[in-house]
Amino acid sequence: MRPRQADLNLLRAFDALMDERSVTRAAARLALSQPAVSAILGRLREAFGDPLFVGTSRAVAQPFITALRPLAPGLRVALRPLDEAHLREQFERGELDLALLTPDTAPPELHSRRLFDERYVCVMRAQHPAAAAPLGLDEFCALEHGVVSPQGGGFSGATDDALARLGRQRHVAVSVPSFVMLLELVRGSDLVALLPRRLIGDAQAQGLVLRAPPLDVPGFTKILAWHARTHEDPAHRWARELIYASLGPDSA
Repeated sequence: MRPRQADLNLLRAFDALMDERSVTRAAARLALSQPAVSAILGRLREAFGDPLFVGTSRAVAQPFITALRPLAPGLRVALRPLDEAHLREQFERGELDLALLTPDTAPPELHSRRLFDERYVCVMRAQHPAAAAPLGLDEFCALEHGVVSPQGGGFSGATDDALARLGRQRHVAVSVPSFVMLLELVRGSDLVALLPRRLIGDAQAQGLVLRAPPLDVPGFTKILAWHARTHEDPAHRWARELIYASLGPDSA
């Protein structure tokens, strides 16, 4: 039996995504648009029944890991999702060395240092029907939005709270558990989303358009936190300084 051309195209796309670990780079390699590769990725996920190539937040991890590898090639680093309910116990047991938190989630007994202040921008693909038009509040509310719900299933957030104070509401069509996943959906569909500016990087190179939100949506502050036990440890202090140099306010 000869394989179908569609199956071969999926396999070629899978191979490119495995090698490149990036929709943008895979699209360039395949001579396809980013939305086309994002759509193929959706078909691959459906075919395999697996959330293939789900990323981690490059605005936290990537710059630090990139800086760390040539300086300490033998060092192993494990990135873990935040578990606010057990954060104290994890630090006490030595299961965590460092944590990226917001000031309101950091236990007061931890040492900390501010890394950066983040703001939200409205993101859509360059081919979106609304990309070339001004984005007023009426237009914003009429669009289909995606939101992040870390625990899953939520359809509202800070933007909806801000809209409610104005007596307005928007249409939230999709809820996902991470900003990275939401960014991938925006690249390949007509969804729009408010996303952290640092997450996006070079918007034009990714085929994205950024707009200032037509209402005031509070951003957030990220801090680096650690336990008193490691406060004076030389190796730990070195790692903290490297993280600050990679992610701090002057690194944006």
